[in-house]
Amino acid sequence: MKKLLLLFMSCATFYGVSAQIATPQPSPFSKLEQKVGVTDVTIEYSRPGVKDRTIFGDLVPYGKIWRTGANARTKITFSTDAVIDGQTLKAGSYSIFTIPNADAWDVIFYNDGETSGTPKDLDGKYVAAKTSVEAHEIPFNVESFTIDINNLSSTGARLEFIWEKTWVGLGFTVPTDAEVTASIDGAMNGPSLEDYYASATYYLENDKDINKAKVWIDKAIEMTKDTPRFWYLRKQALIHAKAGSTKTAIAAAKASLDLAKKADNAAYVKMNTESLKAWGAM
Repeated sequence: MKKLLLLFMSCATFYGVSAQIATPQPSPFSKLEQKVGVTDVTIEYSRPGVKDRTIFGDLVPYGKIWRTGANARTKITFSTDAVIDGQTLKAGSYSIFTIPNADAWDVIFYNDGETSGTPKDLDGKYVAAKTSVEAHEIPFNVESFTIDINNLSSTGARLEFIWEKTWVGLGFTVPTDAEVTASIDGAMNGPSLEDYYASATYYLENDKDINKAKVWIDKAIEMTKDTPRFWYLRKQALIHAKAGSTKTAIAAAKASLDLAKKADNAAYVKMNTESLKAWGAM
């Protein structure tokens, strides 16, 4: 029977017959997709478990190159350039290797294009960025190796590695302002209503040229004068106030307040009321 089974398996392989039974992997594959500003960040990796083992300093030796996961190399992809510890990673995909130690880890972004295997030694010509970050002990056990992206802002985030009782975090930034400004410049060749509103909002929230924001929001308000929107008027009030045009800011806030009351939108009623009080109009 055993010989017959081996013969069948050999023939199946020869004739290209693939297995039809799906079985769970001990280190399952995971894919994380996160928008940071306007940058798409994707991480593909496998997640081994602790399984009653000592991980760091034993299963994963200190001072040795680790593939930062299991199975194929862990891969991170940026849709735009990114900056890590002053080092620019060009848009594209990189393997993440780490060298764990008790108090700190080296984190290496590697671009030799391989998809599996851990190099015995790192080749400097493939090291796109390398930095050292502090390792922290956490007061609970994390069974499955986890990579996450947290501390999100419009210009950056923090890449985190968590396993067993260890947490390591590495900040990075992305060129959001350059990307958005280029997009705004392009859109203003033939702007839509939404382009005016989005551009004005971005300039307000990121402390850019408030007078440009004022021109754009006024264009948006003009384009919606027949069907006014309380959230557009609210933005106009804030931009005018920041530009020092308190009188027109008050007028916009009052118009937004009236429309928000009709729409039964309590949040905008509250925000406009507070602003009008702050501007001495109530």
